Amino acid sequence: MESNTILVIDDDRNILAIIELYLKKAGFQVYTCADGTSALAAFHETKPSLVVLDIMLPGRDGWAVLHDIRMESETPVIMLTAKGDTGDRVQGLELGADDYISKPFDAKELIARIKAVLRRSTPTEPARTITLPGLTVSLENYAVTLDGRQLEMPPKEIELLYFLASHTGKVFTREQLLEQVWGFDFFGDSRTVDVHVKRIREKLGDDHEWELRTVWGVGYKFEQK
Repeated sequence: MESNTILVIDDDRNILAIIELYLKKAGFQVYTCADGTSALAAFHETKPSLVVLDIMLPGRDGWAVLHDIRMESETPVIMLTAKGDTGDRVQGLELGADDYISKPFDAKELIARIKAVLRRSTPTEPARTITLPGLTVSLENYAVTLDGRQLEMPPKEIELLYFLASHTGKVFTREQLLEQVWGFDFFGDSRTVDVHVKRIREKLGDDHEWELRTVWGVGYKFEQK
């Protein structure tokens, strides 16, 4: 199973084509299926990392397909339906769906939800502590120590510093940092990143063997001097 493989099950050929187009542009490998009867066979054949599953399907509906998948796999499933009924949402989550999105949907939101569900479902290593000359950043106890003294930092500043410091030398755009640190459901201004970086710099100071640099026109990176 590849981590970027998506199976989309929907009887609307236009919806399938649109989702497939946007997911491929986002770098996913996409397989499609147009009915509930062959859905489980398609699931076995493609071995996807995530399933986008419509509720209203010919042959067998999405509830039945979800039940079959959950009988044998914990593969993430996002339910897709034209209905906006809260009861459908509750039923889907009770049956083991990981998320739920109603038609008509925004393609960017669907992609963001897919990425978020994949992040949540992918086993991650325990939180680490990053140690640099004079600096320690820990997500285990959300603490930042500079030259032996602990700094007062709110959680998001610590998470942002940890993320950048754990990818030393790599440049990230503001949008990438919003997605990685704040999550897909944050729809604030990208200047939020600028504000947090400014506060982090003020607390860290300048006289170190490393620095949090601005890459003009792109974003930010953490690097050793």
